[in-house]
Amino acid sequence: MIPDPVAAGQVEPPLAGEGPLPAHLLPDTAEVGPDGRLSIGGVDVVELAGELGTPVFVYDETHLRSRCREAVAAWGEGAAYASKAFWCRAMARLVAEEGMSVDVSTGGEMHIALAGGVPPRRLVLHGNNKSDAELAAALSAGVGRIVVDSFDELDRLERLVPHAGGGTRPAVWLRVTPGVEAHTHEYVRTGQEDSKFGFGLASGAAGAAVARVRSPGSALELCGLHVHIGSQIFALESFAHALGALAELAVPLDLPELSVGGGLGVGYVEGEPTPSMADWASTVRAAARAAGWPEGVRLSAEPGRAVAAAAAVTCYSVGTIKDLPGIRTYVSVDGGMSDNPRPVLYGSGYETFLPRATDASRPWRITLVGKHCESGDVLVRDGQLPEGVSVGDVVATPVTGAYGHSMASTYNKVPRPPVVFSSGGSARTVVRRETYDDLLALDT
Repeated sequence: MIPDPVAAGQVEPPLAGEGPLPAHLLPDTAEVGPDGRLSIGGVDVVELAGELGTPVFVYDETHLRSRCREAVAAWGEGAAYASKAFWCRAMARLVAEEGMSVDVSTGGEMHIALAGGVPPRRLVLHGNNKSDAELAAALSAGVGRIVVDSFDELDRLERLVPHAGGGTRPAVWLRVTPGVEAHTHEYVRTGQEDSKFGFGLASGAAGAAVARVRSPGSALELCGLHVHIGSQIFALESFAHALGALAELAVPLDLPELSVGGGLGVGYVEGEPTPSMADWASTVRAAARAAGWPEGVRLSAEPGRAVAAAAAVTCYSVGTIKDLPGIRTYVSVDGGMSDNPRPVLYGSGYETFLPRATDASRPWRITLVGKHCESGDVLVRDGQLPEGVSVGDVVATPVTGAYGHSMASTYNKVPRPPVVFSSGGSARTVVRRETYDDLLALDT
C-alpha cells in the first residue's frame, strides 16, 4: 500500500492539485517503487501499457473482491451488485464467487450475468421499459425479483405469466419515486416526482399499483418496494429522507423486503469524501427503525460505483502537446469521450498523473483531451501533471472503474480499449481490445 503522509497528518497538504496524486484515489494494491513507478496487483503499469498498448483499463482484482465483501458484510443477502457500473463475464463470475446478487437492467446485462454463472435466483431485473422479450426471458430463467416500473409493465407481466409455466407467481418489487431530490447531478437524480422511473408516491400511483398487485387473482407476488433516488450521493441523510417519505405507504403493508437501490458516492478528485458501505447500511437501518419498519424486514441495496470505480485506472499515450500561451496547454491522448463519456455528460472531474512518476508533484496545469472530432472531447479540464511530460508518455486517470468501459462507444470508429484484471503479480485480459475488423462485424 502507498503511505499517505497528508492523510496521516505528518505534513501540511499541498495546494490543491499541485502535490502528488492522493494515494487514496488509487486501487487497494497500488504500490510505488523507489523510482516512482506504479504497480497494481504486483504488475508494473507502464510496462503493461507498453505490452498491451493504450488506452487500457487496468483493474485491481483484489480491490473488486474486497468491495464485494464489504457490501455483503454491510447488507448480507440484500447486497446486489449494480452491473451497469462495469460488466463482463469475468466480473459476473467474480461477483457470484463473492456472494453478491446482481442488479441487471436489460436483457443484455441479464444474458452476460447468466453466461458468467450468476444463479438466476440471485438476479434482480430493473428497467423502465422492459420489452415482452426481456420479461419473457426473465420469467423463463426464473430470476429472483422483477422490479416493476409502470402500469404498462404490469399489463405485460399479467399477459405473459400464464404462458411462462412453472406454476408459481413471479416475485416482484414495485419501484416508487418518493419525491426526494438527492443532492447530485440532475441527470442522475431518479427519486423526484418528475422522473421516468417508478410509481409516484404523491400522485397516488404507488398506492394504486400496490392495490392492483395485491388484488384477488393477481398473477404476481408482491414481496417488497424499491426506492432509488439517484447516483453519486454523498449525503447519507438523503436515503433516510426517502425512507421517511415512503413509510406512510409502506409500513402498513407489512412487506418482507425493502430495497434502497444504489447511488453511494465515490470520491474522484482530491478532497471528495467516500462514505463507507458500513455507514450507508447503518444509516438506512436507523432510518428504517425510526420510520417504523419491523426488525424482520430484509433491507437491500445495489452498490455498483462503490464496488468498481476506484478499482481501476485508465492509461493513455500522449500524442500531441499544444501550448496556447496565456490560454491553456492541451495534452492530447489516444482515447477520450469514447472510453470515458462522464466528463462530457455530467461535467465529472478526474485527476491526472504519470504512472512512471506517481509520487511526483504536479505543478504543470493542463487540459487532457481525447482524439475525437469534438471540441467537447475533454477528459480532464483542469488537470495537473509533473513537468517534463513528452509525446509518448503514459498518462493515467484514476477512479475509472465505473461507467467507463460500460458506457464506452466506438464514436469516430475508434475501437474500444481492453480490460485487464491484475492480481498476484500477473495480469489477464478479460475483455480484448476491439479491432478494425470488429467495427465491420455487424455491417451487411
